[in-house]
Amino acid sequence: MAKVTHNIEPVFDERSRILILGSIPSPKSREIGFYYGHKQNRFWRVLGEVLGVEIPENIEGKKALLLAQHIALWDVLAECEITGAADQSIKEAQINDLGRILKSAPIRQIFTTGKKAGELYQKLRHEDWPEKCIILPSTSAANAAYSKERLVESYRAILPYLKDGDEK
Repeated sequence: MAKVTHNIEPVFDERSRILILGSIPSPKSREIGFYYGHKQNRFWRVLGEVLGVEIPENIEGKKALLLAQHIALWDVLAECEITGAADQSIKEAQINDLGRILKSAPIRQIFTTGKKAGELYQKLRHEDWPEKCIILPSTSAANAAYSKERLVESYRAILPYLKDGDEK
């Protein structure tokens, strides 16, 4: 068990319409300095298929893609104690200041990548933040119950919130 402090800045701007939250960056993500950095994590492949776009190889390209698609990306936790990347081992969790994004962007919906991230958001959220988040399945390779195709189907839930106008 190690104490981990979040070390990656959120990706968002004043046009972001959805906020996708993980729990806390994995050791590999912290090492490379960006989200979903482990090659076996399916997040970027799933997102590319859902959006119908090529996912850039580099971090700057991924940031630009997220912003162009009106997607904010961060994590629920600012710090915690965790064993490796095992969300179920999380203890002493401290929430990130999501108000930083929620005050700056017209976020229509918050999504979490995995059950633990959703539980942590619900438990630790500030009362002036949206009460409801939509919990999407984890894209970790450890989530073998979900094929890539099944993940893509689940992640299509983001699409209505990205459309222009007020429709959802």
